Amino acid sequence: MRKLIYLTFVALATACACSQKGDGIPEVWPWNDPDADDKPWVEITDGSFGQLQDGIKLYHSPEVLKGKPAVAYIATVDLTKASWHVWGIKDPTLQGSEDALKTPTQVYNAQGAPALVMNGGYFYVDSGTNYPASLAVENGELLSPNINYASEDWITMYYPTKAAFIQHADGSFEASWSYWADTDHHYVYPLPAENSYGSTPQAIPDENYPAGAKAFEAKTAIGAGPVLIKNGEICNTWRAECLPGDYDVNCLGRAPRSAIGLTSGGLLVLFVCEGRDMTEGVPGYSTEDVAKILKEFGCSNAINLDGGGSTCLLVNGLETIKPSDGAQRSVGSCIYIK
Repeated sequence: MRKLIYLTFVALATACACSQKGDGIPEVWPWNDPDADDKPWVEITDGSFGQLQDGIKLYHSPEVLKGKPAVAYIATVDLTKASWHVWGIKDPTLQGSEDALKTPTQVYNAQGAPALVMNGGYFYVDSGTNYPASLAVENGELLSPNINYASEDWITMYYPTKAAFIQHADGSFEASWSYWADTDHHYVYPLPAENSYGSTPQAIPDENYPAGAKAFEAKTAIGAGPVLIKNGEICNTWRAECLPGDYDVNCLGRAPRSAIGLTSGGLLVLFVCEGRDMTEGVPGYSTEDVAKILKEFGCSNAINLDGGGSTCLLVNGLETIKPSDGAQRSVGSCIYIK
């Protein structure tokens, strides 16, 4: 059994339904928050990232967000005017890929200079072979499923359901939990299998467990974990997805984060925040912090993506945050907007 090596931290996001302005843009910070006296996000309209494609808006965080110093960006996408896509290394049966990892800038160049590029799901490298560890679907093609096992000691094995952010062929979206057993057995679930490290492993997921299984189907999809928001409710299912709280993915720590979500008004949301003091005094956020931020921005469904050194958002090919590796990391998947 290969030891899964998660390369970076992740971003947690959560959300609930919110009131909408007439143009579909969420009213940011419409609630009184006892945790912090945050100022609103600021829309960037000065051309510092070039002319934004129609249907895309870019926001910068206030200097203090959730009571902590912040360097964060949110891009919103009106999906009636732009479309989202996924690039990823191909490994539909979890056997390893001959495809090369790419930096977001390499994806930007290869895909014809899309308006936005952001890093996607988890991946790892073993004995010189690249492995995607997260779901990626583009134009109905399964590039890779979510990895279907996990362990802390590689003696006790778990088979967790993992986060999936899905746009179906009919245009509808959902954040769910998925499990790939083989080419003919790939499912999504409305609730995760209730695993957690240190407990007795749950049954291997199938068409009967967890309850409510549906055959997997997607036009476009990205995975990572955990699910942060499901139908307006904060989930934070990192334990059930067997994602570490204090190392590797580090859901409890402060780090650069990335997340994807959808507002109740139908806007796609891409979130990144800087961390690890790349800007002095800005260590980043815990997944709980990011969950609160995205909930207040108006997301009704969202999942956490790869973070840490992988976190990167390009706007017209320009970096928004400073990558915590000092330069862009080559990754196994990216989201891009055209």
